[in-house]
Amino acid sequence: MALPLVQQQLTLAWGDAVPSTREGNLARYLRLREISKRLHEEVLRFISGDTLLNHARRIGSAQGKTLLLEDMEEMYYVYDLAVYTAPADRSRAIDRYAKSAKFEAQSDEQLMLDAMRASQFAILLIEQRHDAAGLIATDILRNSKVWLLDVGLESSMDAGELIATRLITPGPFSMTAGVNVPFEIEMLEPICALLPQRMGNSKLSRIAEDRRFAEAVYKVGLADGVMDRLAYLDLPDRA
Repeated sequence: MALPLVQQQLTLAWGDAVPSTREGNLARYLRLREISKRLHEEVLRFISGDTLLNHARRIGSAQGKTLLLEDMEEMYYVYDLAVYTAPADRSRAIDRYAKSAKFEAQSDEQLMLDAMRASQFAILLIEQRHDAAGLIATDILRNSKVWLLDVGLESSMDAGELIATRLITPGPFSMTAGVNVPFEIEMLEPICALLPQRMGNSKLSRIAEDRRFAEAVYKVGLADGVMDRLAYLDLPDRA
């Protein structure tokens, strides 16, 4: 299976609304990041151990009922899939949590919850530093620009590098949901081998929305030693 090439002209995703100072952007980011951590912790309470094991098996981190982890932080990939994905006939944990959450309509908590429910899995090509804060990247699966605000990635990634991540966009900038996979073009072949052949005729954006794509990226990344290339993953511990 070969993924179709990106050929459309790139467009900016955030329009003209750019906050004025780096300090203001970082303060807003840190406020929303703290809320997202808290929400992730609460969503995880809606997920059973059997569901976590099933996701772990699908990315090669468990066999039967036994976890096979070289690093406990590998579980963050399992949590990501358990929170944000589900088979077509099942509801996602993030959506089940949303039905019970009681936040004020205009609150930052509701803003983040809505953004988490609308999250998108993406492969980003880092282009340059953003004038305000963070990075400008190209989402190569949707052929669009992303203003990525992430303190760790801003300091560790250079132009031309690729990263796979799940994006949460609560406003003019996007944030990661917490887990990242340093990406290389050579990973595409083993990733495609894990996907149904019929997906090769789909648009890239549709492929990205299929839960099996993130699974394949995580499985190949973990097999390739992704944990050796990451110093920190920004997701909460499971309560």
